[in-house]
Amino acid sequence: MSSLWQRLFGRSAATVAGNPKLAQPLASLGADMHSHLLPGLDDGAATIEHSLELLRELRELGFHKLIMTPHIMGDFYKNTPAGIRAALAELQDAAALAGLGDVTLECAAEYYLDEWLGQKLADSTELLSFGGEQRYLLIETSYMNEPFNLQRTIFELKAAGYQPVLAHPERYTYLYGRFSEIKKLKREYGVLLQLNLNSLAGYYSPGARHVAEQMIDNGLVDFVGTDTHHLRHTAALATKTVASPYFRKLLALPLLNNTL
Repeated sequence: MSSLWQRLFGRSAATVAGNPKLAQPLASLGADMHSHLLPGLDDGAATIEHSLELLRELRELGFHKLIMTPHIMGDFYKNTPAGIRAALAELQDAAALAGLGDVTLECAAEYYLDEWLGQKLADSTELLSFGGEQRYLLIETSYMNEPFNLQRTIFELKAAGYQPVLAHPERYTYLYGRFSEIKKLKREYGVLLQLNLNSLAGYYSPGARHVAEQMIDNGLVDFVGTDTHHLRHTAALATKTVASPYFRKLLALPLLNNTL
């Protein structure tokens, strides 16, 4: 019996674990392309032990590939490609020793849209993308304040050969009541959109859940991610999120996760 189901459901976990579709509700996605499991780099996993615990639970949910995306944000999270790759190698070695080597572990980053990102582009500094030749680049903005340079940064990223992927647009309160702007980001600016799975359960806020449902209804979701930082996230995924009425509707969309 898996530790995740045992911890959440106790003895009733045997029933769940006996049904592969229930025991691995996210298996059809294949890959999670947004998480914070690399140890000691940001507000996610603090230690290698914590990383392994989260890895084990995401594996039990059905993922066979994790693309981990630590924050890179100005002077706050000064992560570099070299440092991120070193943390990845550490986790890969630990996962193999822990019997979790069947999950493919890769890294990218979640870049905050700030002046430092603009400088990196100007200097042609290496940016950590995912998806191989597709060069998907995960970006985020302030949750409350609309960035003045979003359109320009999108243009510069594309000119540099990257495909921008906006992380969790449903969580940006400056877009609430302005759903047409989310449509414009995808349909006019060519930005791919990544939805956080736990938004379906109202984990972040009722507003985020409402926008997430609108995005699904309008077919605006390209990727989904767990955005896992801690055990509360994996517990919500295994219970409230998979029980959401929009969960099946989301998985019916032509998501790009299983192309990674």
